[in-house]
Amino acid sequence: MLIMGPDAPKAVPLTCHGHSRPITHLSFSPVLADDQYYLISACKDNNPMLRDGMTGDWIGTFIGHKGAVWQARLSADASLAATGSADFSAKIWDSHTGECLHTLTHSHIVRAVAFPSQPRPQLVATGGFEKKLRIFDLSRSTSSSSASSSPTSPNGSASPPPAPSYEIGPGVHAGHIKSVIWSTDNNVLITAADDKMIRWWDLRARSCAAKFELEGMVGTCELDSSSSNPSLSVAAGKSAYFFSGTQPGQLLKKFTTAKDIAAVAFHAEQRKVVTGGTGDTWVRVYDFDSEAELDLQKGHHGPIWTISFSPDGKMYATGSEDGTVKLWKFCSDPYGLWR
Repeated sequence: MLIMGPDAPKAVPLTCHGHSRPITHLSFSPVLADDQYYLISACKDNNPMLRDGMTGDWIGTFIGHKGAVWQARLSADASLAATGSADFSAKIWDSHTGECLHTLTHSHIVRAVAFPSQPRPQLVATGGFEKKLRIFDLSRSTSSSSASSSPTSPNGSASPPPAPSYEIGPGVHAGHIKSVIWSTDNNVLITAADDKMIRWWDLRARSCAAKFELEGMVGTCELDSSSSNPSLSVAAGKSAYFFSGTQPGQLLKKFTTAKDIAAVAFHAEQRKVVTGGTGDTWVRVYDFDSEAELDLQKGHHGPIWTISFSPDGKMYATGSEDGTVKLWKFCSDPYGLWR
């Protein structure tokens, strides 16, 4: 049993209902000035949802996609949300009003979206079945009709120009891009693709600065930026890989389990790793250094596809094939709704 305080008992997880299909991705915002933070969930029901990060309470649903949403992220100030969908588009939303600000059309399914770590960002990166890493300049587009394929708006006037984009590393990705991460250094982007490669891209040179070949198909690929020493956690096959968050391509550790790992998250301060797999419905907690399995959490009724720690590290969220999001307490003191 994982002990996070003197004989700490297991807390019952909070279950967040509302989605009707499998959860594909979860992402927290940073802690904001009012000590509040938010959680956004992507789902195959086409409707990403925004929640209070600490309690899981539903705030709103972003309505507009016509296909499964594969990834959703919030900007650093939580003012914007980005979503990537099977409807061949990425959308940028006002997270306060739910309004769709930009629709960015693609020629195939969009699996990944990322913002640079700055307030109200004007750039967004996308990746997916096009096998292209693209960066869009939102400052040069004025409305959600900007990326419409129609040459005119409904009232017959000319539509504003689409948000311009450019491709980084054309022809390099040999598989679908499953995740895009904007590093803590805004000049570096990270991609994880189905060609079993993690790549670090220097945006100034528009070239690959480092790459690493995985031994299995990539699951989740996420940056833990909540600690002073950020790290990149990657699930692939039966292994979890941990890379430096500041030094491109620097592998810190790899450990292998007996089970396929679909999702992984790392708590740097407690040096604990949380995983979810394709073969069962359980959350497993490991010691990062010894690789010993410390705890087994049961509650989901389907494989776990996504895991994310809250920005303060006091709990983590899991998203499952069963269509639910669960919040799990990861500290010994009272927290949120756990008293």
